[in-house]
Parts: sequence; structure tokens; C-alpha cells
Amino acid sequence: MTDVAIVGAGIHPFGRHDGVSALAMGAYAVRAALADAGIAWADVQFAYGGSEDGGNADTMVSELGPTGLPFVNVRNGCATGGSSLVSAVTALRSDAFEVGVVVGFDKHPRGAFQNDPADWSLPAWYGEDGLMVTTQFFGAKLQRYMHDHDIPPLTLAQVAEKAFSNGSRTPHAWRRTPLSVDEILGSRMLAHPLTQYMLCSPGEGAVALVVCRREYLERLPDARPVWLRSVAFRTRRAGTFEVFSPSLPLELAPSPSVDASRAAFEAAGVAPEEVDVVQVQDTESGAELIHLAECGLCEHGEQVDLYATGATRVDGRLPVNTDGGCLANGEPVGASGLRQVYEVVAQLRGDAGDRQVPNDPQVGFTHVYGAPGVSACAVLSR
Repeated sequence: MTDVAIVGAGIHPFGRHDGVSALAMGAYAVRAALADAGIAWADVQFAYGGSEDGGNADTMVSELGPTGLPFVNVRNGCATGGSSLVSAVTALRSDAFEVGVVVGFDKHPRGAFQNDPADWSLPAWYGEDGLMVTTQFFGAKLQRYMHDHDIPPLTLAQVAEKAFSNGSRTPHAWRRTPLSVDEILGSRMLAHPLTQYMLCSPGEGAVALVVCRREYLERLPDARPVWLRSVAFRTRRAGTFEVFSPSLPLELAPSPSVDASRAAFEAAGVAPEEVDVVQVQDTESGAELIHLAECGLCEHGEQVDLYATGATRVDGRLPVNTDGGCLANGEPVGASGLRQVYEVVAQLRGDAGDRQVPNDPQVGFTHVYGAPGVSACAVLSR
């Protein structure tokens, strides 16, 4: 199988940027990634990019240069970035291209996401009852999970406290003020058991990556490649309980995160216990807990001890969401999955500054999840 490397990574800060379009943020991230790789836009042979609300990625060639390259727009909810990366890797392994760009960006209005049930093959009553508000779904799913695995609200607060602590050390993060466990537990309840500071916010930002085949590295003498050992993408099975895909049989089927992570680890020839730094979807505190177990990085219920002992902190044995995750960065949907990869690239290169994982990390893992039950995972290494 063709070896694929990430040789350039660029990011536009996350948060709110009045007067700056999402497409402009995307172009900024692409330029930064190209500079990191040491190539020009004219060298790029193809691109994949996408967003939810920010416009068509291919139109940014008006800023980057209309070179005639194939540029595919991707739109797949929170998994847009992961979907774009999977598509780019497939293109490189097809032998049709040697080097390409993946970009994700978004600019969401303030407030909760607004979704039409019909767009998700759901009846009108589902929205009329308030169930299209994702906080409702996350709260309901989390209540059952906490009950089944004896997880206290304190653990949810510890997830968020870690996120804001890491975010305070991340220059491109949106939320850079640390919060205590008591402040998080004491914030207003939004969807039991989730308080205000246990949920991420829609936001703005962009990330771009330059990816290439191993042979192309001969043209990049100064490259610092991070290898994409595997990428995997899966959708839901019958009998899972997912965002905008409600189904609750007596016995739940494995989630798409279980399937995608297992496929990624098997393809990479890497075991979960070999991972040195982890990025998992943390739309809210409970999602981080659930996805850690679904991806095989811990046992269900083990999260209580992991967070109580500091094992998931930057200097712990399993550093998780070292840039603050969605909780500290917010979630510009098209960029979120690629932000995870950007962070792992920084960690494996030793470029993460104050949030750098110690002891020279060698293997990283990313996981993104979104509606209506889709997940993309990647294993990266030095």
C-alpha cells in the first residue's frame, strides 16, 4: 500500500472573526500549510475541502489561483474534515496524484445549530418536539451511559476543566480562560446532566493539510513528514443510537466510532495501547468519555479513574485533546476533524509549545463523529 505523509499543516485561529469570511479563513490556512510544506499552490495537483455553512471550498481558487486542478467540495456534517482526508488519501493511493491539499473551514451564526428534520429523513414532529436541538440528544444519551457505567457528574466536570486548561496554552484556541471544576459544575444546567461549560459552541476557523506520496518527498528536502498510517470512515448500523438517527432497540449495535477505530487500528498495525496522544470528538464532556471507550482506548467505566488521577492530561499516560478539543476551540464543523489532525502533527513534530506531550510521542490517533451517525478515524506516526 502506498505510504502517505502529511508534509504541511496550517490553521486559522478558531473563535469569532467579524468581517472575515469562512472562505478567506480557508485560504489563509491553505497558504500556511503550503508554506509549511515548502511548495506553491501551483504545485498542488488536487484538493478536497468542505464546510457546513461557510460556502463552497472550490471557490477559494479565486484567491489561491485558478490553476485548473480538480477541487472536490465535501459536506458530511461534523465528519466533513475526516471525510475529506479519507478522500485525499484514496486519491493518492490510486496513483493518479502525488500531492494534494485538504482544507476544512466554517463560520456558523451564534446560537445552537438550526436543522430541518426533512433534511435528515426525519418526520416534522421530531423537530416540533425539540429533538433537533442536539443538546437534548446528548443529554439523553449521556444519562443512560452514566447510569450503565456508574459515572458521576464530577467526571464530566473534570473533562471540561482539562479542556479549558489545555485551551489556555493553545494560541489558536477560542476559549483560553481556565475554569475550575466547581465553576463548571455550578454553571447553568442546559441539558441534564450537561451544564453550560460542558458543551462546545458553534464557531469559526479553518485548517489545511498538504498530503503526498512517499516518492514526492524527494522534492522536499526540508520536509518533516508525519505518516498517515491509516484512515477509516464508517456510517451507522441498524440499531445504534446516534445524532438525528434515533433508534433504541433492547440491545444497541456498535456505534460507527467502534467500527471506524477498529478498522483504523487494524490497517495501521497499531494497538490502542501504543498511542501516545489522542484527539477524540468532544462536542460535550460526555462525548469524550464515550468515544474513548468506543475507540478501544479504555474500558467503559474506567474513565472515572483516568480523569481522577490525571491520566488524560498533557503529562499523563494517555493525553487526550491536548489543544482543548471542541470545548475550548468551539466547533466550526468543516474544520473540526482537521484541527485534530493538525494537533497530532504538532505533537509528533514536537511543535506544540506549552502543551507539548513529553517523552517524544511517536503515535497519535484522531477520531471525529457527527450526525447522522458517521465517524472517521486516523492513526499517525513519526
